[in-house]
Amino acid sequence: MRASALHVPAQPRLTPAAIGRAATLALHDELSLAPKPGLVTLIDRGSHNDMDAHTFMRSLFALRHYFVQIAEAGSGGAAFTVLERCGIAAEARMFAATGGINTHRGAIFMLGLLCAAAGAAQREHGDVLRPKQLRDALRLHWGDALAERSRRPPSLPGGVAARRHGLRSASEEAALAFPVLFDTALPALATALARGLTPRLARLDTLFHVMAVLEDSNLAHRGGLPGLRYAQRVAQDFLARGGAAQRGGLEAAQAIAGEFVARRLSPGGAADTLAAACWIVRVCGVS
Repeated sequence: MRASALHVPAQPRLTPAAIGRAATLALHDELSLAPKPGLVTLIDRGSHNDMDAHTFMRSLFALRHYFVQIAEAGSGGAAFTVLERCGIAAEARMFAATGGINTHRGAIFMLGLLCAAAGAAQREHGDVLRPKQLRDALRLHWGDALAERSRRPPSLPGGVAARRHGLRSASEEAALAFPVLFDTALPALATALARGLTPRLARLDTLFHVMAVLEDSNLAHRGGLPGLRYAQRVAQDFLARGGAAQRGGLEAAQAIAGEFVARRLSPGGAADTLAAACWIVRVCGVS
C-alpha cells in the first residue's frame, strides 16, 4: 500500500514531532469519516448526546503536544511509569478542554503507546519503519509492564464491562501488542486501498472489519453482551455483502448507523483502532 493512497506527504525525517503530528491527523481521519455507526462525525453526534465534532476538535487541539511528548519519551527509552504519567496528564488536559467529557481516553492510551513505540523504533532502526518494528518495540520495552497492567482490577466503565462479560479488555489488547490492529485493521486498510477504494471507503471498510472481531468494551458497557454481539453480527453481514464497495454501500452503512443510534450503541474501541491504522499508514507508509 502506498502512502500516497491516503494523500500523505513524504516525511523526510521521522522525528517525534512528525510522529505526534501523524497521530493528531489520524484522529481527524477517524472523526471526518461518515457515515459511522453510532460514532461522532463532522455532521452528527451519533449515539452521543454530550459531544459533537466541536468537542472532538477541542480535544484534539489539547492533545497535540502529548503525542509528540510521548514519542520523545519512547525515543529516550522511558520506563512505562513515565508513559503512564504522560497519559494521565493528557487526560487532564482533555477533560479541561471538553468540560469533563471523555472524547479520547482510549486514543490517549492506544495511540500514545504506539507513538512511544515509534520513537523507540526510530532510534533503533532509523526513519524507515515497518509495522512489525512497532510491535517489537512495544513488546521489548514495555511488554512486561503492559502485562502487569492488564492484571490490575479495572476501574473504568469499559474495563469493568469487559471483566463482567469475560471479554478481552483494552489493557489486554495492549499487552498482546494490539493484535486486532496489526492482524485485522491494517491488512483490511491495505487490501481496500489496493483494490482501488477511495480513502473514505477504505476507512469505512476497515472500521467494519474491526467491529466484526473486536471485543469492544464500549459496546459492552452501553449494550451489554447482546449489544456487542449485535454489532459484530451486523458488521460481519455488511462485509459479507461486499462491504463499502457493494452497490449502495454508503447507504447501507447509513442505515446501520441509524440502527446503532436507536440502540444507543457506539463502537469507540473500533474507532480508536481505525485511527491507529491510519496513523501507521502515515508513519510507516505501509507497502
